[in-house]
Amino acid sequence: MHIAQNWVTGLLGHANTGFGVSPAELDGGYVRVGFETEGYEPIPETTGPLVIGVVKNIEELTEFKKPIRYCLVDVGQANGTGELQGIVCGARNFVEGDTVVVSLPGAVLPGGFAIAARETYGHVSNGMICSASELGFTDKQNAGIITLDPASGQPGDDAREVLGLSDTAFEVNVTPDRGYALSARGLTRELASAFGLEYADVAKQPEVAGFDLAGVPAPDGELLDIDIRPETKTVRFGLRKVTGIDPAAESPFWLQRELMLSGQRPVNAATDVTNYIMLLLGQPMHAFDAGRITGGLTVRNAEAGEKFETLDHVKRELSAEDVVICDETGIQSMAGVMGGTRSEISDETTDVYFEAAIWDPKTVARTSRRHKLSSEASRRFERTVDPAIVEVALDMACALLVDIAGGTINAERTIIGDVPAMPAITMDVHHPSQLAGVEYSRETVIARLEEVGCTVVAEGDQLQVTPPTWRADLTIPADLVEEVLRLEGLEDIPLVLPTPVGGRGLSPAQRRRRAVGHALAYNGYAEILPSPFIANDTFDVWGLAADDERRNAVTVQNPLESDRAILGTTLLPTMLDAVVRNVSRGRHDVSLFGLQQVSFARAERSAMPSVAARPDEATVAELINSLPHQPLHVATVATGNLELEGPWGQGRAYTWADAIESARVVARAADVELDVESADVLPWHPGRCAALLIDGTVVGHAGELHPQVLEALGLPERTCAMELDLSALPLTENLPAPVLSSYPGLHQDIALVVDEDIPAEQVRRVVEEGAGELLEEVKLFDIYRSEQLGEGRKSLAFSLLFRATDRTLTDEEANEHRLAAAALAKERFGAEMRA
Repeated sequence: MHIAQNWVTGLLGHANTGFGVSPAELDGGYVRVGFETEGYEPIPETTGPLVIGVVKNIEELTEFKKPIRYCLVDVGQANGTGELQGIVCGARNFVEGDTVVVSLPGAVLPGGFAIAARETYGHVSNGMICSASELGFTDKQNAGIITLDPASGQPGDDAREVLGLSDTAFEVNVTPDRGYALSARGLTRELASAFGLEYADVAKQPEVAGFDLAGVPAPDGELLDIDIRPETKTVRFGLRKVTGIDPAAESPFWLQRELMLSGQRPVNAATDVTNYIMLLLGQPMHAFDAGRITGGLTVRNAEAGEKFETLDHVKRELSAEDVVICDETGIQSMAGVMGGTRSEISDETTDVYFEAAIWDPKTVARTSRRHKLSSEASRRFERTVDPAIVEVALDMACALLVDIAGGTINAERTIIGDVPAMPAITMDVHHPSQLAGVEYSRETVIARLEEVGCTVVAEGDQLQVTPPTWRADLTIPADLVEEVLRLEGLEDIPLVLPTPVGGRGLSPAQRRRRAVGHALAYNGYAEILPSPFIANDTFDVWGLAADDERRNAVTVQNPLESDRAILGTTLLPTMLDAVVRNVSRGRHDVSLFGLQQVSFARAERSAMPSVAARPDEATVAELINSLPHQPLHVATVATGNLELEGPWGQGRAYTWADAIESARVVARAADVELDVESADVLPWHPGRCAALLIDGTVVGHAGELHPQVLEALGLPERTCAMELDLSALPLTENLPAPVLSSYPGLHQDIALVVDEDIPAEQVRRVVEEGAGELLEEVKLFDIYRSEQLGEGRKSLAFSLLFRATDRTLTDEEANEHRLAAAALAKERFGAEMRA
């Protein structure tokens, strides 16, 4: 918020005679109570003769292309002669007899603009009649000539003190939760705490700001029929009327000055009054031309598509969520944001309705953002406005307008809605001390809470604290603690670093996850982070059955992308998307892996218990059980060559067997035994798909993807994938001591002929079992088929490594164990040894 230093120090000085601070000290005061300032700038200096003058004669020079006037101005003895000063001026917002500000030759205005006598438009101009922009009050170049109250001084008097040029403009950064501080009233309250001053509330003591409300008639009767629809969530609505004002009356310079230093542009008397009251009290107001209002007023939600032209002359299409104020002829204002052109104050306005209301903060915020229209009013309403000052704001606005433009204040007044009661907050008096680690006395805590406007009732160590109406942000004990700490000084809280507690390292699940990631990376896979969101039609493209458990997905109510509105029950969709992106950019040899949680819905919706108290155990259990099941999955996808082509020879394509091997890599890293069986599961190829099992339970699948799925997704032929539920793997901490033998190992091979439909892994396990305890390792190294073996038969060749821990094995011992393995394979599968 922009505000002048002299305004806030003047309000504080009413109850603190002699109070004064430098700009740097005031800046420090803002910071002490929790406000950041974006900086402060003094009004630019004007040197040389700057005096009060009275315009005695105006000669219109009509022979030029634009309107020019030659003015004779009385500047007293400031020009050394007492004669009228001739000045050429193009502005037209002053008349003969007006008191103005004159810079005489020798003056230097802000920006280094030196004033000297010069001949122009056929006359010698001996000075300049000054505007607000030329003296540095505003950067708006269309600001007119400054006109002063005749009682401001005599011609020739120095104008600096009257203008208040020795002032500084501050920009205070008010946080969103402290909307009350977007006003002189709120900022002076905070500064009174910062400097230990007595605070006089201008809303309760209008004389602090120079207001005399004795002439405002007591309310008597209703002004207009007001229909406020419940769906608008309007808290309060007030209306007063002033009749018979002078439409040509201009706001006095002191008021224009405060507006300009606060970043506002003076417009007309009625509008300037509403802006001044808003800056003073924090209550946004609106002025309607009463002559353009027909019948009563209705506050309602707009109809979708309804058109309305706001004061910035933009025609807007309204939403059904926008709140509007209407009369019998149509919409007159967009509530809480901006008025409309239909009842805009004009040069002919003689009767004015002042409206002050309290609107729903969320509704105003949404309307403001929907129309990209952030106004001074909307900024305050969306941060909450004190509902208790509607009446005083209306009275002060009426009194100020009558003081400026004359007229009569009607006795009738309409006020709808009561001031909401603020809920009491229970807090232990020692709570601030416990949280901050600093001892705050009981008296200090109570005094600081009362200082921000709270009503405090002490019942032993328990405080019943009722926040003031302007502090809607105080809702829980922690908010009250923050107020105590803030006003006592955050800098007084000692900085004590906690002593770190010795950790126990990674959990077994964390170590397993890390080991799996490292193992896949060491085997040539590049890690990606799969997105949790998948396309809505993913499972339809795959052709999954309606009862497939992967369709049991969680739907997102407010998705970032409407076509990706479900949480994946599998990692493959986003993994395959990554392959598509790589291939489309010319990278055809791709092998990726991902480790991420997936989500399975367990309930259509969660219960919504009351937040007034902790829910019972049954409700907590129901809430927990309604949350999605989120197991950790690991997946690999690959296409192209696994072994690249080069001078060393031809490359080798990635096959379904490599996808299965990636599952074995995961199993070895997780220290589990993985069984492999043929399977027929989409989106895999029915003849090249393997089920991955642990103790007979399927935990994943691997193999080549179905050709139709590859075609639908635009993936290369023979693309392979593996996905495994890592959470389903048994988790045991296996920390074996390594057993090393100093004796050599003995290699032997065995080739077994079995039926084609017998999995090689099952044969390998039987060989391992039959070879006995001397067998250290068994590997499949060849699969052979031929006519000699017979149709439907295959030969599986295994490499066996035998080793003893206490002796060197002989060939006879190793051969005996090899034959035992062959015998068990023959018993189980009818296997025959091949020479």
